[in-house]
Order: sequence, then structure tokens, then C-alpha cells
Amino acid sequence: MFFNAVYEIVKQIPQGKVATYGQIARLAGNPRMARQVGWALAGCPDDNIPCHRVVNRFGQCSSAFAFGGQDVQCGLLEAEGVGFTADGNVDLTQFQWLT
Repeated sequence: MFFNAVYEIVKQIPQGKVATYGQIARLAGNPRMARQVGWALAGCPDDNIPCHRVVNRFGQCSSAFAFGGQDVQCGLLEAEGVGFTADGNVDLTQFQWLT
């Protein structure tokens, strides 16, 4: 049930915006389950769910295999117009999805 809630929330993140694992966990009603959000996204059964729009609390892209590596996720976000800070993290002040 939690994983399904995660998928439904991630579907709502608009192109050009990102959310954090913790943000998704809060929206799913379990604010202490950010790690489980990552597990849900790593095993996402639907390619149409924009899992690449979820980053950690610092705006870092995932280095996990689910996206093919950190550069792949960052590239997908960049192609959507998401901007990055000088240290290579998503600029959350400008590109975080506000719910």
C-alpha cells in the first residue's frame, strides 16, 4: 500500500520539478519512511512514473542502478530544464516541487 501511494505521488511531480525522498514519505503519510521511498522507486514496475524526479534532501541525484547511474538521472533532469548548483546538486530553492 505504501509503495502504491509513493507511485501516485511521484506521478504528480511536474516536468522541470523535483521532490525529495522525505517529501514523498511525508505526502504518503509516513514521514520517517524516506528510505522506503527509495526502495519503492528502485523497484518501480511502471516506466511511465517519473522516478528520476526524486532526489535526496541535498538535491543529489541517485547513484543507484535503477537509473543507470548518477549521470543518467541528472541528464534526464537537465533535459527537463532542472538547474543545478555549482556543486552539482539540483537547486532545490528553485526546482523543488512545492505541495
